[in-house]
Amino acid sequence: MPVPFDVKLMNMLATALFLGCGALLVLAGVRWAIHHPALSIARIVVQGEMEHNSAVSLQANVMPSLKGNFFTMDLDETRRIFEQAPWVRQARIKREFPSTLAVTITEQDAAAIWGAEGESRLLNSEGQMFEGDSTDPDLLHLPHLSGPAGRSQEVLAMFRALAPIYAKLDNALVALAESNSGSWKATLQSGAVIEMGQGREEVLSERVRKFVESLPEVTGTYRRSVASLTSADLRHAGGYAVRMQGVTTGTSASGRAAVKK
Repeated sequence: MPVPFDVKLMNMLATALFLGCGALLVLAGVRWAIHHPALSIARIVVQGEMEHNSAVSLQANVMPSLKGNFFTMDLDETRRIFEQAPWVRQARIKREFPSTLAVTITEQDAAAIWGAEGESRLLNSEGQMFEGDSTDPDLLHLPHLSGPAGRSQEVLAMFRALAPIYAKLDNALVALAESNSGSWKATLQSGAVIEMGQGREEVLSERVRKFVESLPEVTGTYRRSVASLTSADLRHAGGYAVRMQGVTTGTSASGRAAVKK
C-alpha cells in the first residue's frame, strides 16, 4: 500500500531535522575543541642566528600581543608581531602539533647609522631603516649617513660608490651627508671634511677620483703629507681648494691652496 504523501513529507522533514541537529552538534563540538584551553600554545621555539636578540627576550616581547590558540592563531599577524621586535628582519612561523609554535628569525644586517646624533636610526644593507640601539659600542665602526627624508637608499648607494675611492688615501670615508639642495659632504677618518657639491653618482665619483689622484702631488708641493689635509672644496669649476695643517696664509694657522685640475 503506497505511503501517503503527508507521511513521506513528515519523514523527510524528520530526517532533515535530525541531520541538521547532528551537524550543529558536530560544529559545536569542533568549536568547543578548538577553543579548549588544552589547545593553547604551550611552547614557542625560537631559532636562527641571532646576535642582538635571544629566544627569551623575543618571547617576552611578543607574548602579550599574541592571540588565539594552536588552531585559531593568525600566522601572518603573528609573523608581523615578531618582525616588529628590534633587529628582526624576517620571521617564519609554523605550527607543530599539538601545542608548539616554531619561529625562525633572520636578523637585520646593520650597514650604517642614519640621521643626526640623538635621533639616529640604523640602516640595513638595503638602505631600509629599522629599530635598534644605534649607540651600541659594537656599531661604532659603521658609517654615519644623513640626508632628506626618503633618501636613505640613495645615500647608502653613494657611500658605497665613494668609499673605495677615498680608501686610496688611506683615510677611510666615515660619514656622508646630502643636503636638502642635493649637495654632498664627506667626512674622512682623520676628521677632514670634503665639500663635493651636487651631482649624480657617476659625476661625484669622477670628481672625487681626480681629487684623490692629484692630492698627493698638491700636498707634496707644500712639503706636507696627505694626512695633513683638514678640508677640501671640490665645488670650484676646473679645480678645487684644500686646507692643510701647518700651511699658513697671512696670520691663519692653516691656509687654503687653490688647485687647478
